[in-house]
Amino acid sequence: MSVRMPGGATYDFLVGMRLHQDSALSPFLFTLVMDELTIRIQDDLPWYMFFADDIVLVDESRQGVHDKLERWRLTLESRGFTVSTSKTEYLHCCLSGREDTGGEVTIDGMVIPKVEKFKYLGSIIHQNEDINENIILHIKVDWQKWKYTSGVLYDKTMPACLKGRVYRIVVRPVVLYGSECWPMKRHRSKG
Repeated sequence: MSVRMPGGATYDFLVGMRLHQDSALSPFLFTLVMDELTIRIQDDLPWYMFFADDIVLVDESRQGVHDKLERWRLTLESRGFTVSTSKTEYLHCCLSGREDTGGEVTIDGMVIPKVEKFKYLGSIIHQNEDINENIILHIKVDWQKWKYTSGVLYDKTMPACLKGRVYRIVVRPVVLYGSECWPMKRHRSKG
């Protein structure tokens, strides 16, 4: 490629496309590419989630997770990508009273560490469906947003309508993010 300028054209040079870390468009573009690369191994039902390079594979059995992980690894490696074994984790959720029967999940012969919780897109997911840590995390993040905006929120010269807008746009979404997916807990009164 070369660039034409008023003084003439530049020498030819190669152009390599890369994703930019801070670009808002990069995760979307990466997800589009990943969707196209893995179209043949995707299930009819969405038993996987991915956002940029974070992928979650879901199945009802440990063997199913293992098989999917191997399929994804082989497909991605055949297209020049690698699955980071050091960042890959396995979480078993005990739903409907099913017990964990043990066993391992491996990728390319390496055992994947089993965890009790992991963080995905700002939410903490526990194996026992506990949401307390997730709620505490959102409250902490909310207080930080409150601190960042306190200059506007406590400024006596700022109009109240502007303060309300800042709160609705910056603070409140942080508190409510993901809350529509939190399971309800049964409250047991003492006595």
